[in-house]
Amino acid sequence: MVERRTTLGILAHAIMIVGALIVAFPIYLAFVASTHTPQEIMQSPMPLWPGSNFWESYQTALRGSSSSLTSTPVARMIWVSFVITMIITIGKISISLLSAFAVVYFRFPLRQLCFWAIFITLMLPVEVRIGPTYQVVADLGMINSFAGLSVPLIASATATFLFRQFFLTVPDELVEAARVDGAGPMRFFIDILVPLSVTSIAALFVIQFIYGWNQYLWPLIAATSEDMYPIVVGIKQMIGTGESVSEWNVVMATAVLAMLPPALIVVLMQKWFVKGLVDTEK
Repeated sequence: MVERRTTLGILAHAIMIVGALIVAFPIYLAFVASTHTPQEIMQSPMPLWPGSNFWESYQTALRGSSSSLTSTPVARMIWVSFVITMIITIGKISISLLSAFAVVYFRFPLRQLCFWAIFITLMLPVEVRIGPTYQVVADLGMINSFAGLSVPLIASATATFLFRQFFLTVPDELVEAARVDGAGPMRFFIDILVPLSVTSIAALFVIQFIYGWNQYLWPLIAATSEDMYPIVVGIKQMIGTGESVSEWNVVMATAVLAMLPPALIVVLMQKWFVKGLVDTEK
């Protein structure tokens, strides 16, 4: 039996609390800045307590400001980000499930070579292949569209690898039982493998949702009009350079609003996320 040591427990909790405070302080500072006027934010030192400009800042951000560097409402940016993120997330999970199913359960020449060819693409991030990808998207006429912003990002070698490892743990008896009952490959996939993979799908959904929500470089290139900017690109466009003036209260309010959807997904799916990671490791 492991002996419980009160001192070590208190020390561990103290370290975790300090770490949480360090991580949360910038978020708190962004929220405080969103509740003050631009003049109050520029004071030295900046106020560390919420101000009285909360509703004005968030209303201006949600409906868009004509005096800002971008007049696109944050509500529109959040909608664009949500649509792009859902396409990326669902697309990645669907393609990864099917590709892992093919690699594990179908016997065809060079099967392992195909898997490792998929896995090697982990070494080719978007930044490396962004030129050819942009050329293909432009030739297909998908620039400045939801398809152009999301489809090039839906392939995932990581998710394929994780689903492959999980499928390898499925007992062969299930395959034989399905074959005896007359179930074809897709029936076996839909009725047996997908329900068994629910926790892994949930864990990957959280990871891929955050991945899609935080996309910046590709949308910056593939979006040519402000009404197609996702929230991450929109925040950058609000920050002025040179002699232009930034409405920092609106910028901070937009940043706070941008954090809410992924934070909500993590909170709502925390149980499934943890269970999915544990089951995947098994």
